[in-house]
Amino acid sequence: MTGIICALKIEVDGLKKLMTEYETKTIAGLDFVSGKAGGKDVVLLECGVGKVNAALSTQIMIDYYKPEVIVNSGIAGSLSKELRIGDIVISSDCVEHDMNGIALGDPRGEIWYTDEKRIDIPADKDTYERLFACCDGLDVNVKIGRIATGDIFISSVKQREFIAKEFGALCCEMEGGAVGHVCYRNKVPFAVLRSISDDLSFNTGMDFDTFRHMAAENSIKVMTKFLGLE
Repeated sequence: MTGIICALKIEVDGLKKLMTEYETKTIAGLDFVSGKAGGKDVVLLECGVGKVNAALSTQIMIDYYKPEVIVNSGIAGSLSKELRIGDIVISSDCVEHDMNGIALGDPRGEIWYTDEKRIDIPADKDTYERLFACCDGLDVNVKIGRIATGDIFISSVKQREFIAKEFGALCCEMEGGAVGHVCYRNKVPFAVLRSISDDLSFNTGMDFDTFRHMAAENSIKVMTKFLGLE
């Protein structure tokens, strides 16, 4: 089974249309949509905003549906001058930029597990390479690299430049690292797919309603190929 955790409801609704049969089960107030797409088992979810919502959603999905791989898709802010609105970033790994134990002598971003400490959360190479290949034909710039996650909506250019310098990340958002965190500890392969919603120049010319439809359309195109439906 393939698990797909979306930031936007419109993505879930679009992907549901690809399914020949499905049912919805509500767990902890979350609507899990499971069924068949191209003869394959798929479970979809809109997780809500932030790391706790993303982690809760991911653990429930793993416990109840036993997915072989999980893809998290949504939108992100650019940390690179090379990435503009509508471009796509696919995770090679994730970091949690709001983890801060520097007062204790630990490096910024280091995650404290019960049996190890680490900064990077490695995505599954086969999965992120497949997602990259599925972006072929989209008229946007597509990059594989590090995605930074935190429970902070980063609007300041200076803050974004700091995160880029500190972690070497390409974009920042609020869920992907938490999805990866839970997948890593459960040994479930994962990758994160993000469409850029704002760039480093504070570009405000794109109406959000227009953008979310464009982001969802690109995400659905990629996931259609990922699921072998095209």
